Amino acid sequence: MAQHILIADDTAAIREVLREALTDEGYEVSEASTGEEVLAVFNGGGSGPDLALMDIRMPGKDGLDVLRSLRASRESELPVIVMTAFGSASTAIEAMKLGAFDYIAKPFELEEVTVAVGRFFERQDLSDRVVRLIAESTRDEILIGDSLAMQAIYKTVGRVARSDATVLVSGETGTGKELVATVLHRNSTYSSGPLIKVNCAALPETLLESELFGHEKGAFTGAVAQRKGRFELANKGTIFLDEVGEMTLATQKKLLRVLQEREFERVGGTNSIKVDTRVVAATNKDLPREIEAGNFREDLYYRLNVIAIDLPPLRDRSGDIPLLVEHFLHKHRYGRGSGPARISQEAMNRLLSHDWPGNVRELENTVERAVIMARGGIIAEEHITFPGQEARRTVDVTQAIADGATLDAFLRDMESRFLREALRQAGGNESVAANLSGLDAKEMRQRLRRSEADDLN
Repeated sequence: MAQHILIADDTAAIREVLREALTDEGYEVSEASTGEEVLAVFNGGGSGPDLALMDIRMPGKDGLDVLRSLRASRESELPVIVMTAFGSASTAIEAMKLGAFDYIAKPFELEEVTVAVGRFFERQDLSDRVVRLIAESTRDEILIGDSLAMQAIYKTVGRVARSDATVLVSGETGTGKELVATVLHRNSTYSSGPLIKVNCAALPETLLESELFGHEKGAFTGAVAQRKGRFELANKGTIFLDEVGEMTLATQKKLLRVLQEREFERVGGTNSIKVDTRVVAATNKDLPREIEAGNFREDLYYRLNVIAIDLPPLRDRSGDIPLLVEHFLHKHRYGRGSGPARISQEAMNRLLSHDWPGNVRELENTVERAVIMARGGIIAEEHITFPGQEARRTVDVTQAIADGATLDAFLRDMESRFLREALRQAGGNESVAANLSGLDAKEMRQRLRRSEADDLN
């Protein structure tokens, strides 16, 4: 079925031009000339239009009045793009606060309209897909992405999940290796058992062996009681060995025996313990190169690498970023009961242009931080910041004046950005930030508090 768009404008010529352009794009189009007619269409029963293109200035109820009425009866984002000949930023901001998806300033090019409409339905599709993915998953941890690389990974996971084959997941830090292990476990014949995770890089060799295989009472100083190891705890389940490339050669030898014979002894013990455990290992190292350097056992590598899953870095699948962002907006909400925040196209473009050295983990942290900075509202470009880097924007004085900004408001905004950057460079220390800013500590605190108060208003 064609998507239904309502064009609401009191000027018949504008309605006609828009109707012809949108009909040519394959949309079903209806028209309204007053705010009351718009409300009648939305509240007249049925599902209503999929999207309304609505002028702000109309006889009777204007566009903002219509948005207020719709907002009172709906908790979700309103399927409305407002059109206004009044370029004041205050009107556009008010419309967005009331739940409008976007706004278009008159006079406009028809391409602007079709792009904005396309963006709305693309965002709606992303949101619907994320909701379906979450509904199909028992937890928030789900694999997200529809790039060719991710589709190949889904196929591999689907083929090997029900087997007991050992899997080696490789990829840069933050690409989601632990998530793959979780999905493999959930869909395996071992899913009724536990998933035990071990970060091999976080434990020194003296502790790692005990953690993996357990120890008997008195095996070493401090071993005051018998303790089961992670392999024993993971019996009839899955053990995930993260950063397996960090193991020493001595521990690698003992791991090799477990993979070969499915048995081991606790540290200080003599009795062999047999386990039925699925092993998933992960590494961000190039293990063949580590083998050449003498840092990793070749025989262990082949035991681990029965099934190989190589996760691509985010920079190589940037087309997945919008879907990932939508997922994180649903996952990280500003407060209990809050709907997901929205993201502007400028902010999304900033995310798409970043090279993501920290991969999906960095993207999630960035989105969560942006939701907080935007207070759960519309995420603007200025809310997208990266570690050690304040968002940089060209200060457009001409546009600020055109948008109706007063000199006082403009200067307060510049001061707020300056103080936040000084505080960041000072590592959060207000006294150091004061020195960087040429202020005494008391004045620095006063200005920061005033800036925070301005942000809340």
